[in-house]
Amino acid sequence: MSPCSIETLQHQQQRNYVVGYALTSKKVKSFLRPKLEGLARNKGISFVPIDQNRPLSDQGPFDIVLHKMTGREWRQILEEYRQTHPKVLVLDPPDAIKHLQNRQSMLQCVADMNLFEFYGKVGVPRQLVIKSDASSIPDLVAEAGLRLPLVAKPLINDGSAKSHELSLAYDQYSLQKLEPPLVLQEFVNHGVLFKVFIVGEAIKVVRRFSLPNVTKRDLLSNVGVYRFPRVSRAAASVDDVELDPSVAELPPWPLLERLAKELCQRLGLRLFNLDIIREHGTRDHYYIIDINYFPGK
Repeated sequence: MSPCSIETLQHQQQRNYVVGYALTSKKVKSFLRPKLEGLARNKGISFVPIDQNRPLSDQGPFDIVLHKMTGREWRQILEEYRQTHPKVLVLDPPDAIKHLQNRQSMLQCVADMNLFEFYGKVGVPRQLVIKSDASSIPDLVAEAGLRLPLVAKPLINDGSAKSHELSLAYDQYSLQKLEPPLVLQEFVNHGVLFKVFIVGEAIKVVRRFSLPNVTKRDLLSNVGVYRFPRVSRAAASVDDVELDPSVAELPPWPLLERLAKELCQRLGLRLFNLDIIREHGTRDHYYIIDINYFPGK
């Protein structure tokens, strides 16, 4: 058979895939870039927008449904679609995504994992959920034995800019200035943030700047609540900055593979990212501080 005939046969046998997507206009702009669409076309993959004003079952046919929409009605539509179209891969199941939208339950699966002796210790910072009554926060923090400073995050993680805003509280009195519902986490000095992007079995790690380390002098001299916008955007990449190797070194790859595999199973997700930090002054003590579904950069 001639090379030309082989090429023609391979082209005829190439499987084409249709991905129906339901995304916000902002997500479409950041995700469906010309470079990605070009690479997808070369692999026989086409992206088709889902019209949310029409029944989902009347559209397609799709091989994959990719979405990042919220709301009870949309979740119900997707669940019914999954029941009637079992061969279509839905990224990801609505109930599994909902689990990550509450920071009270988000990290529980990590706390339940036993990875203490597998290429490093992995845990979650000690945390406390405050649902209401800011005036009670100092007493609740004291009862829980949490150490200052504390990172405050909104309880609900819906992917909005507000849900990624952080505050750092240095003293007990200032805790009353926080706005529930929120999660308080003990701050762990770490230097850089490792963002671990997981797509099925594929893993990609990038380093980002994070909140500055807090010294004993800082604790004595600083009071109040310091508010930070989202600190881990792509613009905060540290890849072009010369860092101490002990700070910049990536977590061991076998550890990341084990984390990705176990969390995919426990969470029931295929498309998410982990925010991981390594405690300053240690080589192998890691904390997972956040998990996000279908993240941006």
